[in-house]
Amino acid sequence: MADLLQRARELGPSIAERSERIEAARTLPDDVVDDLRSAGLFRLFVPAELGGPEVDVATGMATIAEMARHDGGAAWCVMIAGTTSLLAGFLPPDHAATIYGPADSCTGGYSVPTGAARPVDGGLVVSGSWEWGSGTRHCTWIGGGTRIVNGTGATASRADGLFAPFVFLEPGDVEFVDTWHVTGLSGSGSTDYATREAFVPEGRWVQLTDAKPRLDGPLWRFPFYGMLATGVAAVAIGLLDGAIDRFAEIAEAKTPQGSGRTLAERASGQTAISTAEATARSTRAFLLDALGTAWDTASAGDPLSIEHRRVIRLATADAAQRCADALINLQRQAGGTAVYLREPLQRAVRDGQVAATHGMVAERIHELTGRIRLGLDTDTTLL
Repeated sequence: MADLLQRARELGPSIAERSERIEAARTLPDDVVDDLRSAGLFRLFVPAELGGPEVDVATGMATIAEMARHDGGAAWCVMIAGTTSLLAGFLPPDHAATIYGPADSCTGGYSVPTGAARPVDGGLVVSGSWEWGSGTRHCTWIGGGTRIVNGTGATASRADGLFAPFVFLEPGDVEFVDTWHVTGLSGSGSTDYATREAFVPEGRWVQLTDAKPRLDGPLWRFPFYGMLATGVAAVAIGLLDGAIDRFAEIAEAKTPQGSGRTLAERASGQTAISTAEATARSTRAFLLDALGTAWDTASAGDPLSIEHRRVIRLATADAAQRCADALINLQRQAGGTAVYLREPLQRAVRDGQVAATHGMVAERIHELTGRIRLGLDTDTTLL
């Protein structure tokens, strides 16, 4: 497990050197994909029985955050591939082996059921389009949330209760739509994608809302959406870590106009970097505390309670929102230096704002976690 984190640390500076090219391409260039794939960073939670690293959640978070310290787009793709790889523990053995058995496996996709799946003999026929296809251009299998429909296109659960499967599509069945022109996380390649009348054989899917894990172990006692939120939070924390390092470099070299002292010698610069560091450290500590408590419970063989899940989501939303705010403050204090798109600090700021809009960590998550804390009746399906 430590080896995977170490690989991220060793590869990070090389990825950072390619950040401008990554952002300009609006997807990960082939050489970056090859490096991340060779390092095993797209397979964080692939089970050991399939040759995967099966890292614990804290190691997975640390690995994603380490990559985000160097480049947000690359980290986002590592995060999406990693969290999606959890589904190997839910798929039937034959499909799990086909999708996640190869050493170069990489999966991603959008789980909201905007596609339509029509039952046929032997499986489903799927048509639809999805947004937010992060990293899908380099995925070996591409997922999409669907709803089961009948012959007229009306929503209708299958006889066995299947109603909203996340299906796995072969890349050849997917068309990419060039929509990803954005302010931040440009390198993640989170473009729209679509398929038409693609056949998906029986069982090559996971119904995320009520899936029961095939494998036994602490990883598969964690909620999928909570793990996704954890990954997003890890990206946010790592972006702030990198921005703090970059701000220190700027502050030591820059003398603001009208001043006889460097930014590092000014109270404003000192306060900005200190408060940003406090945010990065405190959000990481809160998240690790929430994950650690849940991991101990899961490792003991017990299911996670609603309170475990609530605190994980509370910690992830807190991290994403506070880190995004801290990034903006660093940009403001860096002054004109940080207005240039070529400036790494500027890129981290924009990436952090986009990360904070993700539905799993958006500010409105505090409504969910607050309702539960107040004992109000709350839909916890996506908790």
